[in-house]
Amino acid sequence: MFSAEDLKQIAAKGMTEEQVTQQLQSFVDGFPYLRLAASASLEKGGGILKFDEAEEKSLLAAWDAYLLENHKVVKFVPASGAASRMFKDLFAYVEAEYDEPTTAFEKTFCAHINCFAFSEELSQVCQEKEGKSLQELAEAGQYKTIVKYLLQSEGLNYGSLPKGLLSFHTYPEGSRKAMAEHLVEGALYTKDKDNQVTLHFTVSPEHRSLFEAETARARAAIEEKYGVTFDISFSEQKPSTDTIAADADNNPFRDKGKLLFRPGGHGALIENLNDLSADVVFIKNIDNVVPDRLKDCTVHYKKVLAGLLVNLQAQAFEYLKLIDSGKYSHEQLVEIIQFLQQQLFTRKDDIKDMEDGDLVIYLKEKLNRPMRICGMVRNEGEPGGGPFLVYNEDGSISLQILESSQIDMKDPEKAAMFKKGTHFNPVDLVCAIKNYKGEAFNLPAYVDPKTGFISSKSKNGQELKALELPGLWNGAMANWNTVFVEVPIATFNPVKTVNDLLREQHQ
Repeated sequence: MFSAEDLKQIAAKGMTEEQVTQQLQSFVDGFPYLRLAASASLEKGGGILKFDEAEEKSLLAAWDAYLLENHKVVKFVPASGAASRMFKDLFAYVEAEYDEPTTAFEKTFCAHINCFAFSEELSQVCQEKEGKSLQELAEAGQYKTIVKYLLQSEGLNYGSLPKGLLSFHTYPEGSRKAMAEHLVEGALYTKDKDNQVTLHFTVSPEHRSLFEAETARARAAIEEKYGVTFDISFSEQKPSTDTIAADADNNPFRDKGKLLFRPGGHGALIENLNDLSADVVFIKNIDNVVPDRLKDCTVHYKKVLAGLLVNLQAQAFEYLKLIDSGKYSHEQLVEIIQFLQQQLFTRKDDIKDMEDGDLVIYLKEKLNRPMRICGMVRNEGEPGGGPFLVYNEDGSISLQILESSQIDMKDPEKAAMFKKGTHFNPVDLVCAIKNYKGEAFNLPAYVDPKTGFISSKSKNGQELKALELPGLWNGAMANWNTVFVEVPIATFNPVKTVNDLLREQHQ
C-alpha cells in the first residue's frame, strides 16, 4: 500500500507504518456508539453535584490552602484555532454582490461598528489607508471597505489571526486581547506561594511569534497590577498526532502524489498536556473570557472546582497508600468501594461477587488514575457535549462527556437519554495528573481509541474522509476519574461569532 517515498513521509512526521495502517482501518470499521447507562443529573447518584454556600466556602479554603503548599499549578489554554469562523458572515458580505448591509447579522454588525474593543484600532487603519475615520466611512455607507480592513492583511488581518490575538474587551487604559484576559484569570486563581502564575498556550506554528510578542507587550502591566510574576510557555500540535485522509474507497487520499495528513483535532493536545510538569492543570477555551467587572463569579467557581479536586485526590491517595501497605480490613475495603461509588460515581454491579484479591486489584486500578472535575452548566440551547453515565469495557459505569455523534440517535432509548440531559460541557476543567507517589501519569495510556470520529471534508474540490482523534475532554480523558459540578451559566461566555462581542457580558 505504501511506497518507499510514503514511508519516508510517514517517518518524517514521527509516525509508524502500523499507526497509519490502523488509522486507515478506522475508516473501514468506523467507531462504535458508546453504551449509555443514563444522562447525568442533579438527582442523588446522578453524577452532577451542586454545593450550598457553606460547602463552597469549605472548598474555597481547601484550594487556598493547597496554593500555599509546594505544588505546581498550570493554566492550560488551547489557542491554536484560527478565528476565521468568527467572521464567516462578514466574509460572505465581502463576497456578496450588494454593498448595503442586508442580512440581520450584517445590519447588527454595521449598526454597532463603534462598540467593539477593536474599533479604535480599526479606525486608525481606516485613517491611514483611506484618510477617513471609522465613523466617517460608516456615515458614507462604506461598510464593505471597513470590513475588508478588519479581515484582510492590509488592515487588522482578523480573518487570519487566532482568537487569542483579537481585542475582546475595552478598558480605560485600552483594549485587551483574549490571551491577556487569561493572564488576568491566572493571576486570580492559580497564584502560588511565591506569587508565580504559570500558563501554557497551545498555538499554531505560524502564530507563535505573534503570541510571544503579545505576551511581551501585555505581561508587565498585569504583573504589576496583580503583584505576580508570569511563567508563560507555548507548544504546537505535534506532527505525529496528524491523521491520514482517505478517499471514498477508504484508500489513502493523495495530493499531488503525496499522502495527505490533517491535524487530528483538539484530542491531539493530550500529548501537549502530557508534556507539562504540573500537579494541577486548569483547562479552559481561549474565547471563554469576560471583562474584569464579571470575573468574580468565574474565579469563585474555578476555586470551588479545584478545592473539590484536591480533597478527592487526597482521599484517593490515602486509600492507595493503605492498599499498598497490605494492612487493611474488609470494612476498609467496603469504605473504598463506597468512596468510588458515591464520590467518584464509578460502580460495578458484580463487585459483591469479586474475591478479595481481585477486588483489591480492581479498586487500585480505579483509584490510581488521572482525575478531573468538570464544571457543567444548565442547557439553555448552546451547543456542546453533555455529561453521561457510560458503561466501560470492564462492565463498570463512570462519568463521561459525550458528543451527540457518539450516541446512537436511532435507538429510541438512547435518544431519550440525550433529550433528557439537563446540562452541557462548557470546557471548564480542573485536572490532577500525578499519581499518589508524585509521578506523572502517562496520559495517552488513558485515551479510549474507540471514541474518534470520521467527518467529510474536501481538498482542491475533491471529497475526502477525515479522521478526528478522541476529543481532549471526551475520549482522550475517557479513563480518568471524573466528577461533574453544576456552575452558573454566567461562567460561560464564549465568542463564536464577532457579534457575540456585542453581548452585554463583553461590553
